[in-house]
Amino acid sequence: MNPNNPSRSALDPAQIIAGVVDGDGRPKYGMHSLRHFYASWCINRKKDGGLELPPKTVQDRLGHASIVITLDRYGHLFPSSDDGAELATAERALFAT
Repeated sequence: MNPNNPSRSALDPAQIIAGVVDGDGRPKYGMHSLRHFYASWCINRKKDGGLELPPKTVQDRLGHASIVITLDRYGHLFPSSDDGAELATAERALFAT
């Protein structure tokens, strides 16, 4: 199957109907954009509507040969555990009277 066929037969018409078009009235997004959307949905926190999957699972789902590829491309999307919450907890415990 030609990878452009699903785009031409389904994705493009859906975008046009929804008004997701560029200045010339052409569909705004391609199949690769959907891949990035899926990756970010897999990574985002559950409280933000995502699946909150670990990096290894995202790697497997995207078919990356190496975790390095996944983390180089999408690493900035994974929730940071360095949000300062541990420090705030430690400060409260230290300075509690």
